[in-house]
Amino acid sequence: MNKIVISGYYGFANAGDEAMLTAIINTLRQLDPQAEITVITGNCAATATRHRVRAVKRTDFFAIVRSLAACSLVISGGGSLLQDVTSSRSLYYYLSIMGLAVALGKPVMLYAQGIGPVRRRMARKAVRRLLQHVQMISVRDRESKRDLMAMGVTVPPIHVTADAVLSMPTVTATAGEEILRRAGSDGTRRRVGISLREWRGVQQYKTAVAAAADVLQTEENVEIIFVPMQYPADVQAGEAVAALMKTPALVLREAYDTAEFMSLMACMDAVIANRLHALVFASLVHVPVTAVSYDPKIDSFMTGIGTGICGTVERVEAADVIGNVRRQLQQGGLTPAVQQRLQHVRRQSLRNTYLAARLLVGKEGVRKAWRRWCRLV
Repeated sequence: MNKIVISGYYGFANAGDEAMLTAIINTLRQLDPQAEITVITGNCAATATRHRVRAVKRTDFFAIVRSLAACSLVISGGGSLLQDVTSSRSLYYYLSIMGLAVALGKPVMLYAQGIGPVRRRMARKAVRRLLQHVQMISVRDRESKRDLMAMGVTVPPIHVTADAVLSMPTVTATAGEEILRRAGSDGTRRRVGISLREWRGVQQYKTAVAAAADVLQTEENVEIIFVPMQYPADVQAGEAVAALMKTPALVLREAYDTAEFMSLMACMDAVIANRLHALVFASLVHVPVTAVSYDPKIDSFMTGIGTGICGTVERVEAADVIGNVRRQLQQGGLTPAVQQRLQHVRRQSLRNTYLAARLLVGKEGVRKAWRRWCRLV
């Protein structure tokens, strides 16, 4: 039986990270239905129950070492784990997990990671030294590959794939409609969903989005709904923006799992977000998105689906948000060009399955897994 350990930012009620974990676990179970999967997490009970895996507390050093010693593969990812913008401490934490695995002689795969920015000299050196000893690297965009190459990572080859969440099957709007009904939305108007996070005390994007939301409700007769991706932090961010508005808006105040969040996105006619996976989820269910960027990962995703950002958290203007959403409402969905690009990046995401299979089940397993997954997308 294969024993696999997954390390990442899991167990913190972030719908995007939980979706990545769901996508990775689905991949592994397609490759080996009998695999024993252990997740290093911030919340053992929630992770074990939600994903039907073994769970190890991320601060339990000895339990982590025991799990690594017994495993046949270590997966690091997905997400932006190797960066020192939000915290250099987290970068060294994830490097230490991989370093322990390497020291124990275990194969390590970076799974659809978004790399950087890594700005500190010692951090860049640590990334280079450690990654030279892993067995497989897949990154979700070309910028991440360029960053690793600039740090001096020369082996193993760096594969450009796409965000793991893009391989997930879509869901219907049924669950989302029930959530919205309970929250007080009667569905008589078109809906514009907003999913925002706090970012370093910046206020510009909050003011711009609030002003845009007022105009859209008044002139386009839409319903503004704030949907939290990370609970409870995004509830507070939504309330802060709603408080700046002159018209009333609906702020959802519950935590949602991956399927519920995607279903909520399917209920929208357009989405405004500075959360990467809110943009991904909405795109997967063919809802047009307006992106306000705080990180290169958002720029990369929007470029990948053939469009661009509306502005940054520091410089976005209400008029640009209004114009973008109005065009999308008139279009009534994703343009054919964006749909085509989206299908391309979904296929790229499936390459993560292929690369994991090369480590886990060998060449014959690769062929079987690839055929199964191609039928799902």
